Amino acid sequence: MHKAVRGIAAGAAGLLLAGAAWAQQQPAGALPLVIGSGPGGTSYSVPIQTLLFFTALSFLPAVLLMMTGFTRIVIVLSLLRQAIGTQSAPPNQVIIGLSLFLTLFVMGPTLDKVYQEAYVPYTTNAITFEQAIQRAEAPMRGFMLKQTRQSDFALFARLAKLDEGVTAETAPLRVLVPAFVTSELKSAFQIGFMIFIPFLIIDMVVSSVLMSLGMMMLSPVLVALPFKLMLFVLADGWNLLIGSLAASFAT
Repeated sequence: MHKAVRGIAAGAAGLLLAGAAWAQQQPAGALPLVIGSGPGGTSYSVPIQTLLFFTALSFLPAVLLMMTGFTRIVIVLSLLRQAIGTQSAPPNQVIIGLSLFLTLFVMGPTLDKVYQEAYVPYTTNAITFEQAIQRAEAPMRGFMLKQTRQSDFALFARLAKLDEGVTAETAPLRVLVPAFVTSELKSAFQIGFMIFIPFLIIDMVVSSVLMSLGMMMLSPVLVALPFKLMLFVLADGWNLLIGSLAASFAT
């Protein structure tokens, strides 16, 4: 994971330094459009490269959400907050930030493979950009295959009208990614169901006690909240939940 982050940071710094050096070398008032050549001698202008860069950048959130474990993690943490009964604790910023870092932790081995097998050879001009994309796809595909249920893949393969001989290993990403997301949603809600059970029991007990005491005007949610927090803290809930989430991706 740290290699991938370091590679991204180094690439960004290199682009900034290269842009500054290029700008200093240009005479005043000059704005050449052709700054590089692609495969086959095709030249790309500055506006085209800028457009391609920002277009690719807009797909990063979709890649993060749909091809990693972020979906399962953020849903489970949101369901935990709802089960405890706190409306804004932890806040959305904390949940999103924790989900992002847990995703980087879970995806660490996969990102290391992408860095070593695709990014490093591409930066040394050992492979082309298309080859780098193909090499980067293999580790991501392997991660998604481990988490995708066969029934979910069969559903989207049938909807896409793929040949019967096409397996999950050879299926296009337009079929594998929605199947993976559907499996992640199922796993997240299964974990959320198990999280809700002990807190639901506390709500039922507190509500029954308040009704038996005749305290109809006192909110059971308000009374049950400290007991839920105490149960979660005494059971070391964060350790159990985060450990279980990380271990669920190891299967």
